Amino acid sequence: MKNSRMLPYRITDLATSDRPRERLSTLGAEILSNAELIAILLGSGVKGQNVIDLAQALLLKFGGLSGLHKTAFDDLCNVKGIGPAKAAQLKAAIELGRRLTAASPEEKAVVRSPEDAAALVMYEMGALEVEHLKVMLLDTRNKLIRIVQVYVGSLNASFIRVGELFREAVRANAASLIVVHNHPSGDPGPSPEDIAVTREIVSAGSLLDIEVLDHIIIGKNRFVSLKSKGLGFANTAVPGRT
Repeated sequence: MKNSRMLPYRITDLATSDRPRERLSTLGAEILSNAELIAILLGSGVKGQNVIDLAQALLLKFGGLSGLHKTAFDDLCNVKGIGPAKAAQLKAAIELGRRLTAASPEEKAVVRSPEDAAALVMYEMGALEVEHLKVMLLDTRNKLIRIVQVYVGSLNASFIRVGELFREAVRANAASLIVVHNHPSGDPGPSPEDIAVTREIVSAGSLLDIEVLDHIIIGKNRFVSLKSKGLGFANTAVPGRT
């Protein structure tokens, strides 16, 4: 007969009041901590470490949910107590969350502030390992038409062809747009290059009669609005606010 102490800790080994599945069913998923939600996906811990402790250790090791999002599948597999099956479950859940976020713009979100714009892309872009530049195309009522990816790679004023940023805006008959790019370092602070690019984009928008409402930089769980800071724009008015 095997010693039960040598077996992995499972959710059923926890007191009923501490079991995340039961807490989810009675209190709702929004009440659970990140560790509890991950514990439900994992199902069991390892010898000497229950499943919630394992989930918490994962979050600490990789830097929270955004870190798990970035972590390669093979790196997850190499963590004691995870392996290919549990790593696949984690990656599948994260991808479903990303797709849900990506599907939201199709519901014609209204962008009234930098916070609204950042919320549409924060989850996905905050985990990217290289710079991506996208433009949000908006109609006359600031409703999102669609989000278009324009560049992948370092944001460089000498490299970017400003006309490419406006090509889809012209095709979609967009009234305005918001430029957004990420800083893989996690620090969304604008560089002199970011500010120079913004000036060029704003100037081109004036010529094309397509207003550039903002340039948003996405970092790790935070963002910076260049318009709000008056960087690269002629005035400091915030999009959608009077």
